[in-house]
Amino acid sequence: MNNPKVKNIAIKNLSKAHYKLDKVDFEYQTKNGNWQTQSRECYDRGDGAAILLYNPTKKTVILTKQFRMPSYLNGNQTGMMIEVCAGLLDEDNPEACIIKETEEETGFKISNPKKVFELYSTPGAVTEKIHYFIAEYNDEMKISDGGGLEEEHEEIEVLEIKFDTALEMVSKGEINDAKTVILLQYTQIQKLI
Repeated sequence: MNNPKVKNIAIKNLSKAHYKLDKVDFEYQTKNGNWQTQSRECYDRGDGAAILLYNPTKKTVILTKQFRMPSYLNGNQTGMMIEVCAGLLDEDNPEACIIKETEEETGFKISNPKKVFELYSTPGAVTEKIHYFIAEYNDEMKISDGGGLEEEHEEIEVLEIKFDTALEMVSKGEINDAKTVILLQYTQIQKLI
């Protein structure tokens, strides 16, 4: 951290229940040269990785469907979300994480995911940076049913959807997860399918 416009950072932990929530007080120098005292809450859940599996021959993608409590609390009537496969890095590097998550969640064994970029999804409140990947898949790569890990309380449905149908689902609001929309649009822009 080397921004000369930020000083006197004081961090107070508010919660470590599931992830970490801190209150951060600091001084910030404005355009006119004055120093303001500001306070923010920062949620730290660690960095993550996400992947879109696509099949250019079948013109399909692999997505997951699972219950997401925060979306349920914010107007999602069922709490069910259709998403790309994703997970937290924990102690893994992004590539190792996404290879492991892909097998656990979707049942597909991949070996060479292509990293396309990394993004901060909600930088005003969450520290998480997501590493975005894509990978081709075929039916021979399916080694299990997937569905996630029981010890992580995951109950994930694996969906194989026509790419054009997935894009339609975005326009209808049926797919409204940011990382999923980003990777579907990347795939469309790059004309991978």
